[in-house]
Amino acid sequence: MPYIKKNVENSNSVNLFFEDLGTGKPVVLIHGWPVSHEMWEYQVNALVEAGFRCISYDRRGFGQSDKPWGNYDYDTLADDLHEVLMALNLTEVTLVGFSMGGGEVVRYLGRYGSGRVAKAVLVSTVVPLLIQTEDHEEGVPREMFDEIVANIHKDRPAFLAEFGKQFFSEGVLNKPVSQEIQNWMWNLAIVSSPRATAQCVRSFSETDFRTDLSTITIPVMIIHGDDDKTVPIKATSELTSLQLPNAAYYRIEGAPHGLFITHKDELNQLLVNFVG
Repeated sequence: MPYIKKNVENSNSVNLFFEDLGTGKPVVLIHGWPVSHEMWEYQVNALVEAGFRCISYDRRGFGQSDKPWGNYDYDTLADDLHEVLMALNLTEVTLVGFSMGGGEVVRYLGRYGSGRVAKAVLVSTVVPLLIQTEDHEEGVPREMFDEIVANIHKDRPAFLAEFGKQFFSEGVLNKPVSQEIQNWMWNLAIVSSPRATAQCVRSFSETDFRTDLSTITIPVMIIHGDDDKTVPIKATSELTSLQLPNAAYYRIEGAPHGLFITHKDELNQLLVNFVG
């Protein structure tokens, strides 16, 4: 099976499962929480058919990658991304991060620079800061994340089922995706490490990426749905677009957090055009 093997010189390193398809300009896809690289199914198909090489991998603790007890901070996660790029000797890469994955993209650029990276795409991401603080009043109150962690510990399968509804902005009269899609996403999430699922809530909610953003000079595309009930657009991408005024910013009307499914055709076209 394809793995980026553990770096024996790095005690924090793990074996990372990855998928490498297609040829051409490389695109590395970093998945969201709490699923795996398989969430990118529709994007991989579109990008490979458009003539690009797609590499997607499972974050540590998720999917088929190793599931250590600790080290789910963004410095370590960015180091994992660095190992992927180095192991596959990738250059002129477009990094695409969804939700939590956008943090890896930005922290990687802050730690390692853009020597191997040509472009970056932030889709529905937690950047620049998700939690509410004194200098970030738009953020989400800490109590919300405390409740998420408590529910994960109480009944993770039930929490994941309920979270899936919020993920796609599902309501009594609004069913943006089929029950089969909901089941699929639940299946991707349930195999994740319970420890990683809880620990990453703290990482993606509390990590401040504003300094990392200030180092970025490569072309960036920001995409976010204005009906995102998981990662509020006003606390994240709206502010990122102000800090990166030269970035291409696409606010998709009516799109929920999981727009990679509900608005896949629009997202795929944006990605193909930007990478190309």
